[in-house]
Amino acid sequence: MRKRTRKNGFTLIEMLVVITIIGILAAVAIPMYMEQMTKARLTEVTNAVSYVVSALNQYHHNNVLNNGGGPVWPDCGSIAEIQTSLGVGLAGIGRINVASVDPATGIVSVTVTNINSRVDGSIITITPSINASDSSVSWKWGGTIPAQYIPKQ
Repeated sequence: MRKRTRKNGFTLIEMLVVITIIGILAAVAIPMYMEQMTKARLTEVTNAVSYVVSALNQYHHNNVLNNGGGPVWPDCGSIAEIQTSLGVGLAGIGRINVASVDPATGIVSVTVTNINSRVDGSIITITPSINASDSSVSWKWGGTIPAQYIPKQ
């Protein structure tokens, strides 16, 4: 009696099925991963802009409420001027290309870079709205960036 020996291993069909399943999972997971990376990088930008907004609130409070007048918004046409006037450093972020504060309207405008080809070069704005009764300021996000990346109000 001869004993048959069978080699252990996978057949070609089993290998193709496994590779197909891995390919399908990768096709779903990679775009989702890229989307989450874009949102995380944009969070850096929105956090930096939030610091600018806090400084602008303080500037508004000091010039309008405490001093009884004066300019409502500072004239900050660049990242360096925002640093000088408001004390908020945006140069080290690396995801903001251009930033400015419009002295007439108070709109903060930021151009994003080094995030994703879908959003690079887009503009994020945050617009102030002053309450007439108590001079408090509320802010609204907007810009040319796709709507799914605009922070919630």
